[in-house]
This record gives sequence, C-alpha cells and structure tokens, in this order.
Amino acid sequence: MFTLKFCALLWCLAAIGQSHPTKRKDKPKCGYESCHPVKEGYINVHIVPHTHDDVGWLKTVDQYYYGEYSNIQNAGVQYILDSVIDSLSDDPNRRFIYVETAFLWKWWMAQHDSVKHKVQRLVRSGQLEIIGGAWSMNDEATTHYQSIVDQFTWGLRRLNDTFGECGRPKVGWQIDPFGHSREMASIFAQLGFDGILLGRIDYQDKEERFRSKTPEFMWQSSDNLGEKSKILTGVMYNTYSPPPGFCFDILCRDEPIIDNPYSDEYNVDKKVNAFFDYLNNVTKAYVTNHVIITMGEDFNYQAAHIWFKNLDKLILYANRQQKNGSKYNLIYSTPSCYLKAVQEAAKGKINWPVKTDDFFPYASDPHSYWTGYFTSRSTLKRFERIGNNFLQVCKQLYALTDLGPEDWVDLNALREAMGVMQHHDAITGTEKQHVAFDYAKLLSRGMEECGIVAKTALNKLINRNPSQQNPKLSVPELEFQSCLLANISECKITEESNKFVVTVYNPLSRNVTHYVRLPVTGTAYSVLDYNGNPVATQLMPIPNTILNIPGRSSASTVELIFVAENVPPLGFLSFYVSTTAGNKVMKPKRLRSLSYQSQIGIDPDTGKVNKIKINDQLIPMEQDFYYYRGTVGNNSASDYRSSGAYIFRPNQSIPIQISQTAWYEIFDGDIIGELRQVFTNWTSQIVRAYKDEQFIEFDWLIGPIPFDDINGKEVITVYNTNLKTNSTFYTDSNGREMLKRIRDYRPTWKLELNERVAGNYYPVTSKIVMQDTSKNLEVAVLIDRAQGGTSLQDGEIELMLHRSCLHDDAFGVGENLNEKAFGLVARGSHYLIAGSINGNGGGKTVAAQERDIAQRKLLAAWTFITETNTPDFNTYKASYNMRYSGLSQSLPDNVQILTLEPWKADTFLLRLEHVLEKLEDPILSQPVTVDLKNLFSTFNIIWYKETTLGANQWLSDNKKDKKKFDEILLTQSENEDLGWQPNLFENNQIDSNDIYDVFSRYRKADYQIELQPMQIRTFIIKVQQK
Repeated sequence: MFTLKFCALLWCLAAIGQSHPTKRKDKPKCGYESCHPVKEGYINVHIVPHTHDDVGWLKTVDQYYYGEYSNIQNAGVQYILDSVIDSLSDDPNRRFIYVETAFLWKWWMAQHDSVKHKVQRLVRSGQLEIIGGAWSMNDEATTHYQSIVDQFTWGLRRLNDTFGECGRPKVGWQIDPFGHSREMASIFAQLGFDGILLGRIDYQDKEERFRSKTPEFMWQSSDNLGEKSKILTGVMYNTYSPPPGFCFDILCRDEPIIDNPYSDEYNVDKKVNAFFDYLNNVTKAYVTNHVIITMGEDFNYQAAHIWFKNLDKLILYANRQQKNGSKYNLIYSTPSCYLKAVQEAAKGKINWPVKTDDFFPYASDPHSYWTGYFTSRSTLKRFERIGNNFLQVCKQLYALTDLGPEDWVDLNALREAMGVMQHHDAITGTEKQHVAFDYAKLLSRGMEECGIVAKTALNKLINRNPSQQNPKLSVPELEFQSCLLANISECKITEESNKFVVTVYNPLSRNVTHYVRLPVTGTAYSVLDYNGNPVATQLMPIPNTILNIPGRSSASTVELIFVAENVPPLGFLSFYVSTTAGNKVMKPKRLRSLSYQSQIGIDPDTGKVNKIKINDQLIPMEQDFYYYRGTVGNNSASDYRSSGAYIFRPNQSIPIQISQTAWYEIFDGDIIGELRQVFTNWTSQIVRAYKDEQFIEFDWLIGPIPFDDINGKEVITVYNTNLKTNSTFYTDSNGREMLKRIRDYRPTWKLELNERVAGNYYPVTSKIVMQDTSKNLEVAVLIDRAQGGTSLQDGEIELMLHRSCLHDDAFGVGENLNEKAFGLVARGSHYLIAGSINGNGGGKTVAAQERDIAQRKLLAAWTFITETNTPDFNTYKASYNMRYSGLSQSLPDNVQILTLEPWKADTFLLRLEHVLEKLEDPILSQPVTVDLKNLFSTFNIIWYKETTLGANQWLSDNKKDKKKFDEILLTQSENEDLGWQPNLFENNQIDSNDIYDVFSRYRKADYQIELQPMQIRTFIIKVQQK
C-alpha cells in the first residue's frame, strides 16, 4: 500500500497542471483539422473503425481486459489496444476511435514509455480519437445525473492528464444503451460536445425516421436551459455493427476481400457491388451527402491488421469505381468528422427537425419492450445509490480538511467503482450473476477505501488540538464505522457496545433534520447532543420479517430511533449514546389511523391503507402488492419472446393480487408511527408517518420470491386514488427534469402497441407524479433506487419492485434472472407526498417539497459510529469537537453544492446547481445568487474560473469552439467572452511552485455567481485555509 501511494504521489506531482483545461494556442493537428477531406459531388461514406468494449457483462471487468474465460466470450481488451496501435502506426490514413476510459487507463498504466509516446503521437495526429470519454458508456434509464456527471468528470480528467487538448472528446457515442434520455443529451450539451450519435431507438420510431429522412435532428434537451441545450443528434443505420458480409474480425465468418486477379477466389467486384447495394439503401434514409458506416462490433480488433487490411482494400477499390460513374467516396473517418461534415453540408440548406422528448421506452420488435431492466437486480441498484451517497461524503470531507495526495488512491477506488457501475450492463442488472457479484465487490472495496478518507478527515475535524503544537494535549485517533447492513437491522458496533458516539454528517448545502435508526440489543438508552442535552428516543422491536431475513447475522432485536435536528450543511453533529436501566421498548396498539404531520388511515377488515392526509389534503387511497407472471417462450421469433433481464413481457395485462388481506399491528410513538403489515411470508411492509415530515414512507420487503410455477414473478406495488389524470403522468429524467407521459402514446410517431403493460412502462430514477388539475392536486411517489413505473389507469401509480425471471430473453446474457444467495430479499422505501399544485397556503409548492425530499434521500445524512472508552459525555466533549459546519451559512433551498472535491495543484472542483425547474415554485424557481467569497467556513476562495460541465475545458474557450462548429446555435449572450485570458496551463510546462503566483495574477474581484433554474455551473477554485 505504501509503494502504491508513493507512486501515486509521484505521478500527481509529475502531472501537475495537466488536469487543468488545456491551452488553445499552438494546437497539433487533431480534432477537426485531422479529418480527411470530403469530395464535392459525391456521397461521402465515413468509414469508422471501432470496438465496443463492455465494462463488464458476460465477464467481469478484469476478465474482459485480460482475455480470461474465452469459453464464455472470446474477448481481451489489452490485445485490442495493442493491435490497434500497431495497425494505426503502419498507415497514417487509418483512423480508429476508442470510448471506454476505464479500459484505456488500465492499459495505459501498463505500457512502456515508448508505447505511450507512440499513442500520444497517434492522438495528436487525429488517427486515434477518443469519443465519449466517460469511465464507461453509461446507461441512460437507471442512472442518476450526479453519478453520470461524476463518471464523465473522472474519465475526462484522466484523458486530459494523459493527452491534453487532443484527448478531449467532441462527440457523444451512445451506441448500446437501451433507449436514450433527454437529460443525457442535456449533459452532453453542457459538457460542450458538438453532437451525439445513437445506436438503439424504438423500431417504429426508427422506421419512421428513415422513411422521412429524419434520423438526424436537433435535440432540445431541456425545457429550462434554452438554446444552449440544443445538440445535433444522429441515429445510425445499423446500430453500431458493420454492414452484413463486411465484418472482417477474427470473431466473424465473412469472407475477406481477395484482390489477386489470378486467384480463383478473387471477389473484389462482388464485394464492392454488395457494399454499394447496401449504401443504396442507407442513403435513402439520410438527407445530406454524408453517411456513417460503423466497422466494428463487441470486442472486435483483437487482430486489428485483418480489419484494416480489408478496409484499405474496400476503400481503394470502391473509390476506383468513381471513374466508372460511382457516386460514392469512401474515407476513413470518426464520428466527430462525420458530424462536422453533416453540419457543413446542411448549413443554409436544411433546417433540422427539433426533438423535445426522449427515446423511452425502447422496443426492438413488437413484443420486446426493454423495460424489465428498469428494475432488474433491485438490490444492486440500491447499492449503487449508497455508493454515490458515500462518494460525495468522502470527496467533501477530503476537500474540507485539505488532505494530502497520499490519500488520493483511497478516494479513487470508489470514484472508479462508481464509474464502472454506471455502465449499461452494470446498474441495469443485465449482466451474468458472477459479474453482478464482481460489481458489488468493486463497489464494496471502493467504499472501504473511501472509509479511510472519511476516518482521516473526521479525526482532523474533531481534534480540539489540530495544530499538535502541544503533544500533551493530543487525543487518540478514533474509528468511524459505517453500518452498511443497517437495512437488515444489523450493526455490530451498536449491538455490542454499551457506549458509542453517533456522528451524523450532512452532505447537503442546507441544514437538515435526520431520523437516526440503529439496531441495538438493550432496552433503554440515553442520547445526549453536542451540548449535553438529552435527546428524545424511541425504542421499537424489530419486525419478525426482518429478523428472519435469510443470511442475517445479528443479535439485535430492537431499533433505537432519535432525531438529529438541524445538522449543519457539509457538517456534522455528534451524539453520545449509552445504555441505561429500564425497559422502554414500545408495545403495539390497536388503532385505525396514525396522525402526525401526515395521517394514515387503515381499513380494519383488510389491514391495508385506505386514505392519507398530507399538506391538509385528505385523499382516499389504496395501496397494495401484485405480481405479473412473465411470458415463457423459446425466443425463436418476436411472438415467442420470454420475459427476462432486459425484457418485461407479462403473460396477461391484469396483475395478480398477492393477498386480499394483511396482518397488521401499529406502533404510535412520539417521533414516528408505524403500520406494520404482513401480506405473505415473502411480502411485508412498514408504513411510517413522521412527527415533522409532510410525507409518508412505505418501507417494503419482498422475497425470497417463491418458484411455484415456470413463469417467474415480477412484483409491483400500486397506489390507487380518485384523481382524474386524463391518461397523463410524469416521470423524471435521470433525477433531474420532469417529462410528460401519456398512456398508449408517443409524441413523434403513431404508436402501434402490442404489449400494453410493458409498452407503457418508463424509467423512474427519482419520482413519478400524477396531477388532477380540476382539484389543483398532485400526488408523487419518490423512490430510493431506479425502478420501472407507469400509470395504467387514471389516478393510479404503479412501480415494479423486484423481479425473478425463470427464462432468458435471448438478448445475450444467456442466464435467467434468478438471484438466489439465500433467496434474495429486496428492501426499499417509497416516499409519498401530496399537495396543491399551486402551493399550500403560501408555502412551498408540492413540486418544491418533492425536490427537497429527493435531495435528502439521494444525499442522505451519513451515520458514522464510534466506540468510545471515555467514562462519560463530559470527558468525551473535553477532547473532541461534536459540531462542525463546512459552510459559513446554509445555502437557499433551491441551491445545492453538487460537487466539492480535490482537483490538482492545490485546487478544488466546485459545482453549484439550481435544483428547481422554471415553473415549479413561484419563489424558489427564480434565479438565485451565491457569494463564493464567504461560502466556506474553513477556507477562502481566492481564485476561480468557470469550465464546462466536465471540468476539462474553460467555458470561454468552449464557446469559441462551439461558434466555429455551428453559429446557428449561439445566442447573443453566448457570444460574449467571460473576460478571462486564454488557458494558463500548458501540459508539463508549469511548476507547482508557480501555480499560486499564476492564480494570484488572475484573481477575480466579483464572487457573485448567479444560477438560473436547472443550471449547473462548474468551477476550478484555488483556496486559502483560514
């Protein structure tokens, strides 16, 4: 570990300055300058050699990289990169693109300097172009925007460190995700990209676009960000595969091009004519004289010379036919060169159609709706969200305590694990079982490493003698442990210790109140806050349904509950907990309702919820559990498609009720009230009302799902109200903007729907909403992980919780989705809120309240547990700080620090975001100003400069580049320069000792930052400790 950290430190020192956006002047011939010339009067065919390297799918990340287990799949990424570099070096006319930074970085770190220099030359010449640039090619349905931005930031950071400006991607390459979100397009626009190319869209949409020659369009990707959120988008003809008969990979069986005229196998004319026949069909679908032809597939180019030898011949002999009247001109190209050519050809001639919705749900044929993966592997989806929560905590603590570079490796492990988790076969749950285990292992190890960062940082913050000037006053270093199994009421330290300290860290930018729940074995506890004041507690018996979860190993039978009120922003409160005498464990009561800030009504005959009251709105509501039986087929044709990891295909449209009644009991406490329901031995729930919260929590527990038939079960919950919703509901896009959904309808083509249930399912990352405008009433359900959701009847919200599919759907995984372990149990929470659409008595609108809940659940206050040997509270407080805030004051409710993390050369990365849309609240949806100068409590910002969303290019430079690419998209305000000088950093040309001097020369006087609704602004900042 010491050697690893020491090497990482040397690498950081050597690369200082590289991670800052690179300088504009003296650019090498990369990017658009390296594009091969196109030919006027011809249809230019852009041949794009590529490989699609899944960051885990049928094999683990390492198995794919090293080429293990060829019996599963013949794929070795290291051999692909070795081979491609050699083939590109053989001929300067050749081109290749690479996408997955996770693999590229792993390979790069294993190369000799001579190979690295060769690769850098290829990148500078434009022969090797990096596309996309994220750590992995992320899914777009189940991912959250914060994690998407993070994994792009880290991937782009590595590319910038390694290749400088020529390694900066210009185009998004989302060729394999199973549908495309509008927010992802918005992220690409904010990254400063010039365009996006897509692979998979609905088969009906694709047919209509190709018929109407509109596979290329302008995507208006935000209702809030205006013209700058428009981005040129193209849909490729053949997803990302080569034309039939033209796969020249060692994994393929297509015949090569044989150009020896004396050989009986000579086939040049046949191959060229077949290629032209294919192009004749392709060109009918596109409006300009440019088409893109992808030459590659999954894990292709392990023997790249075979590909390039044949492509060289194809280009040569096809272009020779121009003298015989051929209209085609073939060139090696890249996605960025293609989009540039398309844009130039269209300028002044074509007004691109504008798209304002998204590409969900995606169907590949009439009976294959890729909506099952919205929910597949529910527990892994939740673990990913927990990983993001902890990563933000760790990055903030690192920055707030100014840890040294020796801790960098500990932070990077979780950064990279989270980047892997965003992959479109990771968080989606569409990988083989052993790969899912490996993803969980990577995430677990990353969190363990990150825990070292948190521990180091917290010890600095709690130390009352931080300068260590007087060693006699130094205090022992403490452990800060996380209870990652608290969801099954298991936490060793709280179960075995009579005294412990609970430290609640708040990663949000405003004060929050957090309900702490800890599994314990005692029957009475004292909790003291940082002033020594007693805190009210509640002791509740753990339900038998939790105690009996397979694999649970815990002695706890009780949960200790207390409220951590007003936890400071980017700060913590500590609580001293000790056992006391007596028995304060609650007993159940026989009631018909629970009444707190919100109310829950119970039908005594069924044991189920029959009404709710939230924000003074009384709503009849029934909530229940059902399941669909999955269709079983042999997958030989669309009609025989099985439900599987990707595909949701129920065998009937009416779900089966799990139980007509539920056994129930009620606990009515001073802090929370609980309705505990048991429907079957594998379905139960706790419905909670909180003393000071305007929402109701539905804490569901599903599994192990029984296997009593051949179909499998896909479990849903339904919230049924009397709202009149006119076939309309709303879902979030990657946790950010909301999109309108209309049942049995698509905005851009006339829908023919053969699967009414699956075809109306949409991805829900954060919340699903319905409105009754006649009553001015809105009901929303917020979730703790990605799920599939819909509204199949007016007034109804349906969410899928857990899936067990006993048959594969034949889309590549080769396994059924049947997570066993001990028999997999999934536990999670829904948060239901209701209220007036236009506000509640002058307070926040219900939409603004939803944003608040979503923030508090995504970045929940993190609970650390510390065992203590101090005899009492006073002794502990005399030695340790028990309260800390990283901000000078709370930010407004509509502002969040999206990112605070260490960067390079004593700089930090800071992102601020406006968390509301334009029309969500009359007050909170207004623009807001943040004062950077007095923002943080422990340091002052002495310099800052704004970058694109990915922090790899100065924003002012990107605006100039965008103007060159397409002046049509630029408004008057976007043409204005920010007034900054060109980039201050040249790769490897600035010494770390000079950085402060350089920064000080460009110190900015105005520290007021304005945020418009839904705007994210990204800055590199230089700080000075107070």
